[in-house]
Amino acid sequence: MRTNTNDLERLHFTGTVWRPPHEALSVLLQATTACTHGRCKFCTLYGDLRFRMSPLSEIEADLAIIARYAPRARRVFLVGANPFALSYRRLARLADRIRDFLPKVETIGMFARATDLRNKTAEELAELRARGITGLTIGTETGDDAALAFMNKGTTAAETLHACRRLDEAGIAYHLTYMTGLSGAGNGVRAARATAALFNELRPRTIGIVSLTLFPEAPLAADVAAGTFVEASERERLEELRAFIAALRIPTVLQGDTVSNTVPLFGRLPEDRARLLAELDRACATQSEDTLATYRRQIRHL
Repeated sequence: MRTNTNDLERLHFTGTVWRPPHEALSVLLQATTACTHGRCKFCTLYGDLRFRMSPLSEIEADLAIIARYAPRARRVFLVGANPFALSYRRLARLADRIRDFLPKVETIGMFARATDLRNKTAEELAELRARGITGLTIGTETGDDAALAFMNKGTTAAETLHACRRLDEAGIAYHLTYMTGLSGAGNGVRAARATAALFNELRPRTIGIVSLTLFPEAPLAADVAAGTFVEASERERLEELRAFIAALRIPTVLQGDTVSNTVPLFGRLPEDRARLLAELDRACATQSEDTLATYRRQIRHL
């Protein structure tokens, strides 16, 4: 039987859909659009979109479609910059509705900001964990408070530490990100040490490594033009990453094989530390600044 293209079922996705590498096998379900903060100078991921909560009617319609095509789904990843900003009641209801449609789902993940935990008690966090919400991906970016303030991140290293310790107490797993180059030229080692010191106090399942990639529409481009922010060289970014890996003292997985990394890396710590450091040393010895910078200039989209 021929299917009319007008009858094709479509999920409610708004704008570009983002998910972390470790969620590659998860079913994607839009819960929110854009970011509650939306003021980071370096970010262009959501464009001019404003934060929006998906109506339950849209979510249920999407779940009905997913149930037909992936009835045995075990994990759902909620799409949006930080769906964990939703209230406890809304998240709990959403988790319940997911299982109503997809009874085999075991866990639910999503992006989060450290500030999203402010409106949730310890008891509510524990209840969300009991409902299967675990695996939050938090865009920490750096432990360098000076860089966080300059970039209008809206969080501090201390807030990240407090938020993640609350997640540890609730049994909610989390993944963190580190963005090299965010502290600007001459500040890479400072950023590496500050971020490693922060992460060493925590228990991230994975650490996603990305590198600052500036696009013309980013607010940070105006600071570069004005000379109030000088981008770190590609060599300095590699040295920053080396210092970070050398200073980490926790068991975790490093995922640095996304498009923004001029030298892709992937490995477990502490087992792969020597190999990862050797790969960075080899890159610094064999890759010219021009070659690495040319690669970054050719990146059109993250």
